[in-house]
Amino acid sequence: MAFVCATGKHRRPSRMKRTTAQAAGIAALTTTGVIGTLAVPALAAETSAEQTGLLPVITADDSVAQQIDAQAEAQKQAAEQKAAEEAARKAAAERAREAKERAAREAQRKLLTTYVAPIAHSYVSTGYEASSSLWSSGHHTGIDFHAATGTTVHAVGYGTVVETGWGGAYGNQIVIRMHDGTYTQYGHLSSIGVVVGQQVVAGQQIGLSGATGNVTGPHLHFEARTSPEYGSDIDPVAYLRAHGVNL
Repeated sequence: MAFVCATGKHRRPSRMKRTTAQAAGIAALTTTGVIGTLAVPALAAETSAEQTGLLPVITADDSVAQQIDAQAEAQKQAAEQKAAEEAARKAAAERAREAKERAAREAQRKLLTTYVAPIAHSYVSTGYEASSSLWSSGHHTGIDFHAATGTTVHAVGYGTVVETGWGGAYGNQIVIRMHDGTYTQYGHLSSIGVVVGQQVVAGQQIGLSGATGNVTGPHLHFEARTSPEYGSDIDPVAYLRAHGVNL
C-alpha cells in the first residue's frame, strides 16, 4: 500500500501545542513510574518564560494606574484650591463693598449732622428778641454776629438754597431749607455766592457779610425759622446749640 506525504515545510508546533504535549508526556511518565530528570526542568523553564513575559505587563499597568490616580488627586487639589481662592476673593470683595457702604453712610451721617457757626471766630453782638424801635416788630427776630464787611459767611449745615436777593430791611439775604425741615436766614450781605436750588454743606462759603438794608453798621443777621417767611423765627442760639454749636 502506498503512502502519500504532504508537500511543504514542516512548521514548528505552537507554544500551546508544545506545552500541552509536555504536560501529556509528564502524565504518561508519572503513570508508568518513570519520570525523566530533564522533563520537569524543561517544563519549568517553559513556564518561567511564560511568567517572565507577563510580569512586566502587570507592573506597567500598576504604574499607569498610580500615575492616573496621582493626576486625579492633583487635579482635585488644584480645583479645591481654586475654589477656596475664589471664595476668599468673593469674601474680600464683599468686605470691601460693606466697608465702602459703611463709609458712605458715615459720611452722609456727618454731612447731615454737622453744624457750624455762620461766622467763624466771632461772637453774638445783639441777642434774640432784644427790644428796640430799630426793628419793625419791636424786637430782634434773630441774632447779630460781629463781622466786618467782606467776612466769609458759612452755611450752618446741610441744606438747599430756597431764596436769594434783596430782602427789604434785611438787605441782600439768603434763605436755606435745612435737611430737617427748618430754615436759616443770612442777612445784610455785601455779596451772595449761591443760587436758588443749590445744595450746600456745613462750613461752605455762601456769601460775604456787609451793611446792606436797615443797619447801623456791618454785621451778619442770622435767623432760624420754621418756614422761609418772616415771623416764623425761633431762638437761633438754642437752635445752634441743639446742633452742637457752642456760642
